[in-house]
Amino acid sequence: MELPAERLKVFRAKTFRLRERITTPQQALEWVNQRGFVFFWPIKGITFPSLWVAVAGDRPVADEHDDPGHITWRWKDEALDKRIWYYAKVLRRKATLISLEIAPYFYALSENYGAPHEDHWIAYREGRMTLAAKQVYEALLNGPLDTIELRRKAHLTSPNSEAEFNRALETLQADFKILPIGIAQAGAWKYAFVYTITAYHYPDLPEKARTISEAQARETLLNMYFRSVGAAQVREVEKLFGWGHEVTQRSLLRLLNTQQIVAGIRLENQTGEWMVLAELL
Repeated sequence: MELPAERLKVFRAKTFRLRERITTPQQALEWVNQRGFVFFWPIKGITFPSLWVAVAGDRPVADEHDDPGHITWRWKDEALDKRIWYYAKVLRRKATLISLEIAPYFYALSENYGAPHEDHWIAYREGRMTLAAKQVYEALLNGPLDTIELRRKAHLTSPNSEAEFNRALETLQADFKILPIGIAQAGAWKYAFVYTITAYHYPDLPEKARTISEAQARETLLNMYFRSVGAAQVREVEKLFGWGHEVTQRSLLRLLNTQQIVAGIRLENQTGEWMVLAELL
């Protein structure tokens, strides 16, 4: 069976909002809630919706600060403390917007099992957390800090530790341990994220995730993924979620068995076999 390229193009034009552009923060929120999760910026090599494209169109992110598409930056900054969605560097360790309804499914796949003041110690002892990440996390246990103050309290202020500090921020965000919740006029640019512990900012998130199994979480996220992109190959799924080949294959099998997607489909003008959202066929 072959999926016509035009049918997939029309589908993605709708889910990516390529034609009916987003023009207000409320529309952005409604779209994120509808899609479940999207990137903030388009990510090279990844086919997936982003707020930039939904607002500015399918074009590269502009270098000019006064480009109309950069209204997305202001919307994102103004929403950081509003708890209207979950924003952090999650998928591919890139800026990701997640609906509050779907956030527990991501959290269920994270390495957060007990109290916020205990999990990091276990992860560090077992070699799953670097010393830098441990220091950053512990610095935030007493309350939110902007990036400049956080580096100081984490004892990572030397020029040689900058990359280590940034990696720690990304790792902790990707595992739903910390997130940005505001902007401070700090540093040379008078612009610095304010970070806090995820479980402090969303205290109900761990409880909501507690009853969600890993299999259920992966199935839900994959279903939403295909409802956004329509069709994908296994390598694309692995690249986005980073679950590993065996886990990804097992999770996809659940969608195949429940006929949410169909495998072995040819995509017009493309090579290889594709998995396609059943309703597209």
